[in-house]
Amino acid sequence: MAVKIRLKRMGAKKRPFYRIVVADSRAPRDGRFIEEIGYYNPVSEPKEIKIDDEKATKWLNNGAQPTDTVKYLLKKNGIIE
Repeated sequence: MAVKIRLKRMGAKKRPFYRIVVADSRAPRDGRFIEEIGYYNPVSEPKEIKIDDEKATKWLNNGAQPTDTVKYLLKKNGIIE
């Protein structure tokens, strides 16, 4: 089972809000997920990013692959180099 760390879109039309989740790569974008590890709100000023460091590092050590956007957010929070 290939596991990815990716964004799950929520919020209203034209007002996106994302949850950072660990999910099977075959699951749909907003479908079933294994665990929620944080959230990202690009609409607020300044942009809100909250990620649970312990959960994120645990999943990265277990082999979960972050998407490009999530990799950028993890770097911005200092979780990965």
